[in-house]
Amino acid sequence: MNFDGLSVDQAPPISAPFRFFVTAPLFAILAGILIFFSDAGILSSRYATETIVITHAITIGFFSFVMFGALVQMLPVLAGVKIFKVELVSKSAHALMVLGTLSMIFGLWFDLSKLILIASLFLGIGFLVVIISMLFAFKSVVNITASIRAMITSLVFALLITLMGMHLLASYGIGKFSDSHLLFANVHSVWAIFGFAGVLIIGVAFHVLPMFYVAPRFKRFCKQRVVWFIVSGLLLWLVLNIYIDSYSAVAKIWIAMFFWAFSTTVYLKLNARRRKVSDVTIWYWRSAAIFMTLGTFSWAFNDFFDEKYIVVVSLLIGGGFIFSIMMGMLYKIVPFLVWFHLNAKGYMSIPTMNDMINKKLSAIQFILFIISLIGFIISFFIPAVLPIFAILFTLSMIILEYNIIVPVLIYAKIIKTKPDFDMSMYV
Repeated sequence: MNFDGLSVDQAPPISAPFRFFVTAPLFAILAGILIFFSDAGILSSRYATETIVITHAITIGFFSFVMFGALVQMLPVLAGVKIFKVELVSKSAHALMVLGTLSMIFGLWFDLSKLILIASLFLGIGFLVVIISMLFAFKSVVNITASIRAMITSLVFALLITLMGMHLLASYGIGKFSDSHLLFANVHSVWAIFGFAGVLIIGVAFHVLPMFYVAPRFKRFCKQRVVWFIVSGLLLWLVLNIYIDSYSAVAKIWIAMFFWAFSTTVYLKLNARRRKVSDVTIWYWRSAAIFMTLGTFSWAFNDFFDEKYIVVVSLLIGGGFIFSIMMGMLYKIVPFLVWFHLNAKGYMSIPTMNDMINKKLSAIQFILFIISLIGFIISFFIPAVLPIFAILFTLSMIILEYNIIVPVLIYAKIIKTKPDFDMSMYV
């Protein structure tokens, strides 16, 4: 691994990111259960309540928890900045996000207006606490790298979609919808996928691929320009969507082109990596690159089919790209953090990163996930098979949770013993 440019001495307490990482798969399991008990015909509509609930159980419950957990860890290490009272921020944001996500899921599912309004408040405060804390921390950055610029950009989009999300959720709570409700919902979803998650993944990839996989570094053009091209495309899409909706496909194709370029670059760099050992995380990155290419261009050309296949597009991008990257990241980051924090405390006789997660189980989890994802797409055309793939997806998420918990338990067990070396003199 290559630690160049990392401020490893700035790492936050291990509990800060871990509380987010351990919680994320639980919401994915809940999403799988909800899919099993849902009507496939209803889920074919993006605006159906069941679709909204399941989508946000995954996007907020899984994606956001993984992304914020990663940011809590990466900002001090990659950017060398310190989040003010990081333990308090992570604890309070985590608690509010858990309560808010559960309130949203059950409030919408059972049409409980008070619970929906509570969800809007809790999720809004939880998101704003962590987003504003992180943006404020960037004020002290001296050397703004491509990864840092991407992180700042993604957090700005996160701030905007949080405010939009609070408005949209409150509308469901009071039962009144403005004339621009569907436009808000559309902007909210597109900016969340491409502006927040997509840009963040690109920024993280600039560091993660060379660091963990000894892959060639990204070229200057990619690091300096791609994020701005995507942002310009998202802004153009917004303007066209408001004023000349019939031409919004132009901006979609622009956005799709640069995500395709990034995905292709990732695939090629993984093939050119100096460390040729393959594992499940490589499989996830490669499958993510393929799904993103299919998804972005499907999203762009879906306009010519009156957005009939938007659910399929969401599965390709949200499931195939974002979900895959998040799980691949978890399999790398969690064992690394356990090893890193134990090593920093003077423990030398500890399992290697590769020994902390069962390779056979992680391979099974990957296969179940890919089968379930393809199955969900098939279910769009053959609704009767949906329960089968919902079960496979849920099993995949249960295995993921187990694989994440095992390294945490290893850390908890070892930390109770005496370290091999007393590192207090270096602290």
